[in-house]
Amino acid sequence: MSAPLQPLPAAAVHTPRYAPARRTLRLAAVDALVETSDEALMLAYAAGDASAFETLYTRHRGRLYHYLLRQLRDVALAEEMFQDVWQRVIAARQGWQPQAAFSTWLLRIAHNRLGDHWRAAKHRPAAPADAELRTARVPDLDTPERQLSAFEQRRQLQLALDDLPEDQREVLLLRLEQELSLEEIAQITGVGRETVKSRLRYAMDKLRVRLGG
Repeated sequence: MSAPLQPLPAAAVHTPRYAPARRTLRLAAVDALVETSDEALMLAYAAGDASAFETLYTRHRGRLYHYLLRQLRDVALAEEMFQDVWQRVIAARQGWQPQAAFSTWLLRIAHNRLGDHWRAAKHRPAAPADAELRTARVPDLDTPERQLSAFEQRRQLQLALDDLPEDQREVLLLRLEQELSLEEIAQITGVGRETVKSRLRYAMDKLRVRLGG
C-alpha cells in the first residue's frame, strides 16, 4: 500500500507573508531542492519557502504512511492520521530546530500521535480480517499454489506481529521496515537505547517461537 498521492491542500502549506525577508532562504532550482538535506529544507520552509515543504512531503510521505498503516491497520484511520501529522509539522515550523534528523523528528510526532490514539481508544483494536490484504501486496509468483503459500506465510507473520506487545512491535517495525538505528528508534520512542535493544530482542525471540524458527 503506497502513500496517498494527493498533496496537502495549498492553503495548508501557506507561509505567512510577514516572514522577514532577511530570513528567507529561497531554493529556486529544482535540482538544488532535490540535493538539499531535510534539515536545510525545513529551515527554508520555516523562513518562507513553501517549495521546500513540498520536497520534504514528497520524500517522506511513503515512509510515514506505511509506518502509520502498519500500526493502525486501517486505511481510513491511517490516512486521517497521516494528514494530522503533516499539519503538526506545518504548525511547528517556526520553532523547529535541527537537534535531530528531520525523519526522526517526523516519526516522533507520529509515535506521539499514535500514543494519543491508543490512550483514547483504551485498547488496540483487533486486526480486520483483511488486514494482510490492506497492508501488503502478495508478489506475482508463477503458480496459484506458490501465491497461496506466500500469502499464508504473510498471514502467519502478520498474526505473529499482532500478538506482540505494542512497544515491542513498534521497535521491530522501525528497525526492520524503516531501517532505523537503535539510537534513532530511542529518539522516536523516548526510551533508552538499551530498552530499545531489549524490546527488539524479546520481539525477535517471540517471532521465532511463533513461526517455528
